[in-house]
Amino acid sequence: MFGKPSRTGRTLQYVALTGYLIFLGFPLVWLVSTAFKPPRELVQLHPTLIPTNPTVQNFVQAFTEQELGRAALNSLQVSLASAALTVLVALPASYALARFRTKLGTAALGWVLLSQLFPFVLLIIPIFLILREVGLANTHAGLVLIYVVWALPFALWMLQGFVRNIPRELEEAASVDGASRLQILRRVVFPLLAPGIVATALFSFISAWNEFFFALVLLKTPELATLPVTLARFVGIEGTARLGPLAAGSLLATLPSLIFFAFMQRRLSSGSLAGAVKG
Repeated sequence: MFGKPSRTGRTLQYVALTGYLIFLGFPLVWLVSTAFKPPRELVQLHPTLIPTNPTVQNFVQAFTEQELGRAALNSLQVSLASAALTVLVALPASYALARFRTKLGTAALGWVLLSQLFPFVLLIIPIFLILREVGLANTHAGLVLIYVVWALPFALWMLQGFVRNIPRELEEAASVDGASRLQILRRVVFPLLAPGIVATALFSFISAWNEFFFALVLLKTPELATLPVTLARFVGIEGTARLGPLAAGSLLATLPSLIFFAFMQRRLSSGSLAGAVKG
């Protein structure tokens, strides 16, 4: 249906792809540049991309003036717990929605997706009152619960798509061979579903790691603050940002997400290959 692209077409594709990569990568490059600039270069009228006199003083200030280490540990604990719980809840629910399709299940999935349209401001007051009633206000457990509920709709939608892509014939063949339902899930479904589980965990982790609004409102104790809330303290009441320490802290906050993504991406690629071979 579609012919082989011409040389001009391929050139335009490469140009568009290169421009898109530059568009995505430029903020990170500028963040790295700002993090290593001394105060004098940060206020220059014509800033340069490469620091003339690079320094690590911004990183020292970021750690000494704000407790970034403890905030990073708080964010890591909350994000890992949110990702694990989201997968544990979404996995059986998505399998049931994909394999046992009913009108009630379809309506439930539609309602879950519709809930994503609710703005944060509309939900924050009832959420705070509920958490206070159950004794989870101002705790990491309460924040994890909120993150799981917030990530669950998209996780359900994503995982049930992966489940539907697994041929029913594979499960039926295993059943004919005498495998129990549990054995079919463990030996057939879960290995083929590994890329979807990895993608869901990755989405949940990054979503919780970057979240700011709920953490700002629900956590009142400074020792419980997560990394995005701590980074916001580099901006003064007047709106004046301390660019150097803020960029250094933001760069350090970006690294765990990149490392986690690189680690999970390898699992995602190997899982996709395994699924393709088995399929």
